[in-house]
Amino acid sequence: MEEKYCQSCGMPMGDTDEMYGSNLDGSKNKDYCEYCYMNGKFTSDISIEEMIEVCIPHVVNEKSGMSENEAREMMKELLPKLKRWS
Repeated sequence: MEEKYCQSCGMPMGDTDEMYGSNLDGSKNKDYCEYCYMNGKFTSDISIEEMIEVCIPHVVNEKSGMSENEAREMMKELLPKLKRWS
């Protein structure tokens, strides 16, 4: 099974729909995670640069040994390719 990633923050969403955001009608949104998208809209109105900064601590925490600068460079490469930012 292909791993799904949030098309806003890049977070892996796992094998179930638990992490999916919600549409206005309450159905699951398969493109965005629950932290980025709820009730049919994005949970925050931020720029891609701000999103990168929000993601850095989470990436560093998940990827042992990765520096903040390495995480920033990785997110600068990844985020522009995601649906929300392209």
